[in-house]
Amino acid sequence: MKRLKKYIRHNLHFFISAIFCAILALSLDMFNPKIVELIVDRVIIKNNMELLPRLLLFMTLITFSRVILGYFKEYFMDLGGSRLAYELRVDLFEHLQKLPFSFFDGINTGELMSRIKEDIDNVWFTFGFGLVFFIEQLFYFLIASVILFSINWKLTLIVLTLIPFIGYIAYKLERENDEVYGEISDQGVRLNTTAQEDIAGIRVVKSFGREKYEIERFFEENKKNFELNVKQAKIFAKYFPWMDFLTNISIALAITLGGLWVIGDKMSVGTLVAYSGYVSMIVWPVRLGGWIVNMLAQCVASLKKIERLFRERPEKDFIGERIEVKGIRGEVLFKNVSFKYKDEYVLKNITFHIKPGKTLAIMGLTGSGKTTIVNLLGRFYEPWEGEILIDGMDIRKIDLKTLRENIAYVPQDVFLFSDTVRENIKLGKELDEKIIEKALKDAKALQFVRNLPEGLETIIGERGLGLSGGQKQRLTIARALARVLIGSAKILVLDDVTSALDMETELYIQKALEEYNLTKIIIAHRVSAVKNADEIIVLEKGEIVERGTHEELLSLKGRYYETYQEQYGKYVFMEEEPV
Repeated sequence: MKRLKKYIRHNLHFFISAIFCAILALSLDMFNPKIVELIVDRVIIKNNMELLPRLLLFMTLITFSRVILGYFKEYFMDLGGSRLAYELRVDLFEHLQKLPFSFFDGINTGELMSRIKEDIDNVWFTFGFGLVFFIEQLFYFLIASVILFSINWKLTLIVLTLIPFIGYIAYKLERENDEVYGEISDQGVRLNTTAQEDIAGIRVVKSFGREKYEIERFFEENKKNFELNVKQAKIFAKYFPWMDFLTNISIALAITLGGLWVIGDKMSVGTLVAYSGYVSMIVWPVRLGGWIVNMLAQCVASLKKIERLFRERPEKDFIGERIEVKGIRGEVLFKNVSFKYKDEYVLKNITFHIKPGKTLAIMGLTGSGKTTIVNLLGRFYEPWEGEILIDGMDIRKIDLKTLRENIAYVPQDVFLFSDTVRENIKLGKELDEKIIEKALKDAKALQFVRNLPEGLETIIGERGLGLSGGQKQRLTIARALARVLIGSAKILVLDDVTSALDMETELYIQKALEEYNLTKIIIAHRVSAVKNADEIIVLEKGEIVERGTHEELLSLKGRYYETYQEQYGKYVFMEEEPV
């Protein structure tokens, strides 16, 4: 709630304006029952027709004024609520961008989408409508109560005896509904996640013929959502009839007892009509109290969920004393680096040194820790032990923006945004046309991009839908090369990025990369992708078991040699046969 004060303070003038218009409008509304009283007592009963035009004019002016005030009330209320939600959503999204990989490892996309959309919408609704509405109803109750006591305090005391019962039922409604709403909110997350995963993975679903299974899975989640909504409807059905009953009893009691006062000449007919109007003004706020409190409870529940995300600690820009970096040459040194994930070692005592402009290749079985090495280099995770140095500087003392701008990373998991080819290459940078073309050419992607319907302006489907695996890989390589070409990156990391490419394309890209004077880290399963590296390290269960050049590793006849034999053994054997 402390965080919320900041957003309220920023938009307080809108809320105050809306509240002012609301109070002014309801103050004018308080005159209407009195005007009706005059019409009944003076015009109808005493036949004073000369008074009627003035009373009708007065009522018309009040109505017209309330329309204008209502417009400005809604405008300021919606503007304040929308701006508050806008600022909160921007801050939350910005905060999520700063969270480490470890946070996203333990949460699904559907839950985050629910926090950003549904929960912030609850906050928007509360402040864009509920806050002013609550204050409006509170003033209706207070002012109408004062007027009722001034008209007939005895009758008012009798009528108000039912108000606590209506309030109690509203409270019970809110309590039960609050529990169900929490379940509905959590189930909504699961429903969104199921739908998001199935739609994003529709190709896999269809390829494996899982349509029926996925439909049944979604049906089960949707059924639970339906049952919870039915449960909520039963709660409303349980309490609302009683609230209607007591509300009507209050009005009926006022009219009945007031009628007796009229018969006894203790109250005029017009006063009774006005009195019943004021009774409605105090009954309805109490009746709506449960709904208002429930809305506030939903808002508080959403704010707690949002606050839990804000409490997640963002990545630190730097640790210890910050180092000012004027230029990076690309020297990389890992010194006895170890890393644990869920209390299990993923990397153990990793040490290697890459001189500027040289190439290190990393091989190993799946799960051996290859990708973790580059994740540590980019400080997506922090090492448990050891040091990582770039140009002799501890990367923990280099601010993240500078560090990551100097690393062009092509991840194993290819990701393209649903945008144009141009924007996927630029990725927010201002790039010259020649740089884009050069990057595409060196990634052997220029020709196929030119053949697309709109060329560089062709909009790619979600995650590159519509492109082949090789085309997507080449675009992600071009994206990294563009960063190198503008001089931003001095280190290039390729994480198994040629797996979907044919040998000819892979060789072309390797030749093109030789022209770039930068440090390269290549993770691959193919020997063809690593054999020209200055040093090759082979990982097994997070440890370096072999290291050396291609020829040195072959001579060891170890893990690397076995991989080479598996991939090229037949051809090597044929070459060794006498002609």
